[in-house]
Amino acid sequence: MAMYNSKDRREMAAKRELKRKEADFGPPRKKYCRFCVEKVKEIDYKDMKRLERATNDRGKIYPRKLSGVCAKHQRKLSNAVKLARHMALLPYVKV
Repeated sequence: MAMYNSKDRREMAAKRELKRKEADFGPPRKKYCRFCVEKVKEIDYKDMKRLERATNDRGKIYPRKLSGVCAKHQRKLSNAVKLARHMALLPYVKV
């Protein structure tokens, strides 16, 4: 009988879970930065359509992992959202 430590067991469980997800939904899709694809030079704080897509229903900014935005554009996007909040174009919190 093979002896596994807790780290090995977690890794094996994670691999099984990934295989199960791939069987149900297919392989994970690569996310591309929508700002890089559209070749956006600057993210404007007045562009409400883009900024609202970057926030959830509670007003929080989506993280890179969920939105698929690259690091450079995530920094610019978060600054634009914060400026729009300060200028009262976006709410800090949606209820």
